Amino acid sequence: MITRIRDVRRARGMTLDDVAKACQPPTTPQTIGRLETGTRTVSVGWLNRIARALGVEAQHLVEAAGAGELKVAAVIGPAGATAPKRAAIVVPPRADTDQVAVTVSGSVGEYRASDEIWCDTLSPDQFARALNRDVLVPRPAGRFVFGRLIDRSDDKLQLLPLGSGARQQIIANPPWIAVARKLVRSL
Repeated sequence: MITRIRDVRRARGMTLDDVAKACQPPTTPQTIGRLETGTRTVSVGWLNRIARALGVEAQHLVEAAGAGELKVAAVIGPAGATAPKRAAIVVPPRADTDQVAVTVSGSVGEYRASDEIWCDTLSPDQFARALNRDVLVPRPAGRFVFGRLIDRSDDKLQLLPLGSGARQQIIANPPWIAVARKLVRSL
């Protein structure tokens, strides 16, 4: 089976080590490299593990799956827009079952109206991974708090609000939080 693991990994800006660590259970960069180059046979199980680590559908890793990707026409940097040095693609994100979305109805902080914020849910033992990141925290009675997680001590989280003039909030014992992972903005 001819795969596009390397193309998709590069499109995601990930190294072999990044993908190896993101696999569940984690593996070695050498194994990912062998699977990319075809020196090791890619089973359906490996294809699914790597697809999940890359955040794409497994079908996007198979050579015949040309749909669902965009060719990169230009790269924008400090010198302006230039043609890419090598052919590149952008692969659409894949929604996982442990993700939630937040939509923005009015501009606040760095977010604009109509933005979508894709978030990964975390259990209490994973809260430390979200320090200094924007998070959604559930409150009783179907309410939520969204802000920057600036401190975690014992079972309490301290959030800095997005807007100016608002007070910091301390939330005790939330059952889960969702950390912002991807911003989708329409132009």
